[in-house]
Amino acid sequence: MRVMLWCDMEGVAGISVWEQVNGGAPLYEEGRRLYTEEVNAAVRGCKRAGATEIVVVDGHGAGGPWSFKSLIPERLESGAEYVLGYPWARYIAPLEAGCDAALFVGAHAMAGTPDGVLCHTVSSQSWYNARINGTLVGESGIIAAICGDFNTPCVFVSGDAATCREVTELIGPQVVQAPVKIGLGRFSARHLPASDACALIEGRVYSALTRRDWPKPLKFDPPVTFEVELATPDRANDFLGKKGVERIGSRLICSRADSFWQAWDQFWPMGG
Repeated sequence: MRVMLWCDMEGVAGISVWEQVNGGAPLYEEGRRLYTEEVNAAVRGCKRAGATEIVVVDGHGAGGPWSFKSLIPERLESGAEYVLGYPWARYIAPLEAGCDAALFVGAHAMAGTPDGVLCHTVSSQSWYNARINGTLVGESGIIAAICGDFNTPCVFVSGDAATCREVTELIGPQVVQAPVKIGLGRFSARHLPASDACALIEGRVYSALTRRDWPKPLKFDPPVTFEVELATPDRANDFLGKKGVERIGSRLICSRADSFWQAWDQFWPMGG
């Protein structure tokens, strides 16, 4: 069994403020430790379930030299491989090679979610809403759609309760949830202690991979449109001139293609 873990920081238990997830901030090292331990717990669950290949992607853009390198290398669980420093939602080699299941660890809710801790979609400053074929999605939805184009189901999610709800509503009730905190607002939550959060994640990852009652891969009928509502009109300048991408409003950008991966690829190329 080959699995891929897509990981982020904002959904980790004990994390409630930007200072815990922004590289170089006073509380960032605390956040990194909490993040690394939850990812390790997920890897242990994968190993217990018999996974033969485990690829972990650090998907947290912490800023500067820390972006997509927030996992602490010397603390990482053995038995997996870790992708560090690669642009967000771009590493698809395991999907191309054939991947049985994808899992979300430390995920956060989409922009505008009232009870979503540190909720945002891709950029807390630049983006408001994102839609695939008219369906409102957050970062988990974008990744699930990428995985779906390669026939890989997303079977597990950990994060706050709002994120677990969001992913389940999009993908289906078969998704195994590990809610490690309940948002009381954007910057406050009721948290499990780290030890309990890690135990919950490990156990439910194991359950998700062994019971095999998996949701179907998330797919969208062609032609696929990916629309992003930006915060301000000048943000649209970053996307002008890209093949298949057009401006359809002062703050609305649309990418059209035959599949979501193609629409994403032309909208969000390797340079970001």
